[in-house]
Amino acid sequence: MKNIFKKILILTVVSLIVVGLGLTTQVLAEEVIVWQMATKMPPESTEGRAFQLFADKVLENSGGRMRIDVYPSEQLGGTDAILEMVRAGTINVYPEGAGYLQRYIPGYALCDLPFIFEDRAHWKRFMESSMVKEWGEKLRDEYGIKILGDPTAFVRGPYRVLVSKKPVLSLKDIKGMKLRMHPDDTAVAVWKELGTDPIILDWTAIYESIQRGLVEACNSPIGLVDGMKFQEVAKYILRTDEYPQGMTFMTNDKAFENLPSDLQEALLEAHKEASEFSARIMYTESEEVINRMVKNEGVTFIRASMGPFIEKLKPLYEKWEKEGKFPQGIIKYINELK
Repeated sequence: MKNIFKKILILTVVSLIVVGLGLTTQVLAEEVIVWQMATKMPPESTEGRAFQLFADKVLENSGGRMRIDVYPSEQLGGTDAILEMVRAGTINVYPEGAGYLQRYIPGYALCDLPFIFEDRAHWKRFMESSMVKEWGEKLRDEYGIKILGDPTAFVRGPYRVLVSKKPVLSLKDIKGMKLRMHPDDTAVAVWKELGTDPIILDWTAIYESIQRGLVEACNSPIGLVDGMKFQEVAKYILRTDEYPQGMTFMTNDKAFENLPSDLQEALLEAHKEASEFSARIMYTESEEVINRMVKNEGVTFIRASMGPFIEKLKPLYEKWEKEGKFPQGIIKYINELK
């Protein structure tokens, strides 16, 4: 009898160990991978909602095995700091315009070059060119930043505007204007050439700076004006179509490559779905917002010819090409893509 009880006891202990190991394995298998995503935009804005959709779809597509935590409104810092955190792997996703990548690959400045692209289709052909693809490969190989999905698919804008405290109908109206600018030497030089007095400020500092008179105007995608409430402090909006915009989802390449292939696919599919969402809502919501701002908030929406702006910048771009700031023949190359 004693031997029987010993055998039963041993079997019971072994069973408990096996069950315990099984539970441990199951817990490990179900451990959630968490990525941090930094953005500039408030969560209730059109872009903010698209970013949250991306995060929701990653959770859904991964069956709960991967989660994206979104930190909006520059909670984790400005662009310069965030890009370095992406390189270090402490931030995993940062959606922003490709032009910000010029700090690593100077050619990316051309992606946001003002008044050079005829329309969105023209800009898309440039972004999909072999030249820009080579920049992406160099960015990944030398700086550890991978571009997730198609950077032209996520619609930002859908067009750019100048939001100002006084009406702008022509070039002479912006002469000496204190204009908020992002930290981009090319963009600053362009708007200085056009006659403004550029002042570099963080995105989230714009509202207060206009309110206090530190700046008189800012450039913005039309889709972000209402989300940032710029119309409360600047009642004039000029449609400039400065350049078409997409949203480049920048990720840490090593972190992406270390994911299982199915989670990589979950990220790519989520990016595609968020991009499709942005393309669906950006145009309709922007028009609805413009109509409301004009009708209820005293905003004046202005359409004026940008021809003088385009002509004013041609000599500058030719000069930069001759000086080697731009690759030789690049203006001709962009024009041939029309």
